Amino acid sequence: MTKLLEDESSVYLNFFSRRHLLKNNIKNSIGVIIVIACSTLFSCATIQQTQLKSSDAAGHNNRGFDYYQIGRYDQAISEFSKAIEINPRLAIPYNNRGAAYLSKGEYEQAILDLSKAIEIRPRLALAYSNRGWAYIKEWQYDQAISDFNKTIEIDPRFVEAYFYRAVVYFLVEEYDKSLLDVIKAQQLGYQIPIEFLDELRKAAGGIGM
Repeated sequence: MTKLLEDESSVYLNFFSRRHLLKNNIKNSIGVIIVIACSTLFSCATIQQTQLKSSDAAGHNNRGFDYYQIGRYDQAISEFSKAIEINPRLAIPYNNRGAAYLSKGEYEQAILDLSKAIEIRPRLALAYSNRGWAYIKEWQYDQAISDFNKTIEIDPRFVEAYFYRAVVYFLVEEYDKSLLDVIKAQQLGYQIPIEFLDELRKAAGGIGM
């Protein structure tokens, strides 16, 4: 959890202490998203040298993906960094490195990488989703909601974004909005963690659930 400034701590202590257990319980249900590079990521119109460099970048990206999957985040970051060095115009390695930093708890660095991915590909929904979760971890809830809004705008069937936004609305005590997002996620087939449903039901007085 991000350390609060001294003058903020007394304001937020009670509100977040009673949600600490909830956030721990749902931690495993909220994940970052990384992507394996494939040929569709690269332009067929590029010259051969650029194609070869892109192919090398894909190899490093995919090795980074493998390291990420087994929790070896430093090695994953190293591989994603090599992919970026070879071809800094690819958004996916920036997204993936940002995801690895996010999983390590290095949220500011994660936001920088995810913002770069968005700069390169402004309609990369998964980068907005990942950055939204980084903003949650930095307690920047307005920015998190904005990123999840953008994720949904780009891809209305990005089901996880509805749940992530529901979590933010819950944390800022906008329970009606949280409930609406929960319902939408469920309609799209997402299984909401029971711990979250229980806490939302209690907070919202049981209405509509």
